[in-house]
Amino acid sequence: MKLGILTAPFPDMPLSEVADYAAGAGFQALEIACWPAAGAEKRRYAGTAHLPVEDMTAARGSEIVGMLADKGLSVSGLGYYPNPLHADEGHRDAVLAHLKKVITAAGLMKISVVNTFVGGDRALDLDRNWTRAVDILSPVVAHARDSGVTLAFENCPMIFSKDEWPGGHNIAYAPRIWRRIFETWGDAVGMNYDPSHLVWQMIDAARFVREFGPRMVHVHAKDLMIDRDGLYENGIMSAGIGWQVPRMPGLGEVDWPGFFAGLYRAGYDGPIIIEHEDRDFEGSVDRIKRGFALARDVLAPFIK
Repeated sequence: MKLGILTAPFPDMPLSEVADYAAGAGFQALEIACWPAAGAEKRRYAGTAHLPVEDMTAARGSEIVGMLADKGLSVSGLGYYPNPLHADEGHRDAVLAHLKKVITAAGLMKISVVNTFVGGDRALDLDRNWTRAVDILSPVVAHARDSGVTLAFENCPMIFSKDEWPGGHNIAYAPRIWRRIFETWGDAVGMNYDPSHLVWQMIDAARFVREFGPRMVHVHAKDLMIDRDGLYENGIMSAGIGWQVPRMPGLGEVDWPGFFAGLYRAGYDGPIIIEHEDRDFEGSVDRIKRGFALARDVLAPFIK
């Protein structure tokens, strides 16, 4: 088990500088953000392009992995989190094409995991979205399998704003869809587990890990606080909008001892990657680093 960071909060720093920081701060792994180099989504913590995936070669990939290894860092996976089921066909085709490039790059670099979303059309119900997902994503899953890569979906509903309400932009958030994912695609896919998304959904995290722990190939460490005044004001029908507050690990409501106990019992021994989305530690590179340092000190005692 290794502790690391997702590089997304450092969009203006080259990967080598992010690696220098991470190694100096005692981290052991990086999940490398891989949005398109020409620019992409403008939402928070999206759009960072730390790899030339569009022009990746085996030689270039080996050079990058070697550079990181020389600093004592491994690559936990490549991360690109768009909406592959977007209602707009042009947008959907663009993100699927780039996702395939990320997968190809991972194969050339001999990186075994690519993290992404299943996606979703917020205007459709879960079952209709799932029918679309099987049709749209099966070729991508096959491409990943042929590239020697496990496609890992995150369990995030992607509903933080009115632009994503009422159905969210990612349907892989609840057990009944996860069972379908693994029944359909088997070992070709895995889960990128983030415990914070279970908190506000009131999904039993310990039970969730007991059921799906063996299918987890990557783990995000992010916390979440429920703003009780916001919940009172907006109610649960807002689907979290106005009362789910992403926090650094240790500052929210995730039971971190229970989190690690469940992972160890499930046999998970992979990377633990801190995902930074805490507004209290934004505004400057120094503040972002302070947030990562706080999370590191909370989580490190559990990682042996």
